[in-house]
Amino acid sequence: MRELEILLNRRWVLKSEDRELYYKIRDSISEIRKFATEKMGCQVIENSLLVKMEKIPALPESCMGIQAFTSREEYAYLCILLMFLEDRDAQGQFILSQLTEYIASSMPGEKTDWTLYTNRRRLIKVLRYAVSQGIIRVTDGSDDAFMDQETGEVLYENTGASRYFMRNFSRDIMEYTRPEEFQESDWFAMDEDRGIARRHRVYKRLLFSVGMYRGEGAEEDFEYLKYYGRRLADDLEQNFQCQLHIHRGSAFFMQGEDCRIGDTFPENTGISDILLMCCAKIRERVESGAWTPEKDDTIEVPLLDFEEMLRQLKAESGAGFIKGYREMPEGEFVREAEAEMEKWTLIRRDRRTQTVTVYPSAAKLTGRYPDDYTEKNKAEETKRGTRTKGAEQ
Repeated sequence: MRELEILLNRRWVLKSEDRELYYKIRDSISEIRKFATEKMGCQVIENSLLVKMEKIPALPESCMGIQAFTSREEYAYLCILLMFLEDRDAQGQFILSQLTEYIASSMPGEKTDWTLYTNRRRLIKVLRYAVSQGIIRVTDGSDDAFMDQETGEVLYENTGASRYFMRNFSRDIMEYTRPEEFQESDWFAMDEDRGIARRHRVYKRLLFSVGMYRGEGAEEDFEYLKYYGRRLADDLEQNFQCQLHIHRGSAFFMQGEDCRIGDTFPENTGISDILLMCCAKIRERVESGAWTPEKDDTIEVPLLDFEEMLRQLKAESGAGFIKGYREMPEGEFVREAEAEMEKWTLIRRDRRTQTVTVYPSAAKLTGRYPDDYTEKNKAEETKRGTRTKGAEQ
């Protein structure tokens, strides 16, 4: 169902931005709502402004944050912006100085100093994100003026969508005392390891995460796959162009060429190519017996050994990387490759024990250069080595 796929892929569909798509989704809303509520336990919001599916993950992951943000202050500015817009009418206008005054008075701790370029840059990043999401619109002026000087002004318009940005909670979150309480579903009064809540968790873990692993989350979720895996696979394959792969310690929702739900791996990027070759290196070590999988198919290796593998990959295959990674210093390359692999849950680093856990997803896809490219590259290296040796003589 293409309309269901669109709602899974986007935060929402705004009527003001895509009227035709908005009405197309509303025509299919009954079927969408049935799948969303029965299978995933996701609320579907439908009104004259937008259509949205609230996609709350069963297990939170670091990659689920706002990728454009790099500091806690930016998240705080976004929350205060939403508070600021809460009391304003849709299509109402405001100037940037009104918002900065509100943030300065609402931000906990010391008063925000807008003469500092860092604070202005962070706020502009938040405002540009809000514009990209359709929460506000720029009516007049440019935010570059505020970036240059704290007196710079911009005229914005509130679209009204801000009221639907945050999740709706069934309880007052001011009563929460620990982060885990935000993870608890609306079924907190039920046995969460059985019945409807368990089905919701399994569907969410398959659709919202890179993979579903036995060692993470409730063990009973894998029991659900054991008994209902075939029925679940038929259900997903009927609604999406995909395949469900279930293994001993993991399960994966493998998208087909015509299915696009969120970000997918591998992407058409240079770092994805590198990660595929990293996965090939991991497989080589397993096949040679150097690294041994555990019962749940994960592999735990010392951090130093894993980083040495990445250095070896760059030394052997770096000539074929895109320029940025080809010329990147070795240490920076290792850090970036590890961070990207962790983002896709191919690995998990433990700084305390100085170990890396390699997940089964690293065995699903691998990559290598074509044989003719590899042979040509080796020949070029031999020539360069001969010329260098001759120069030294």
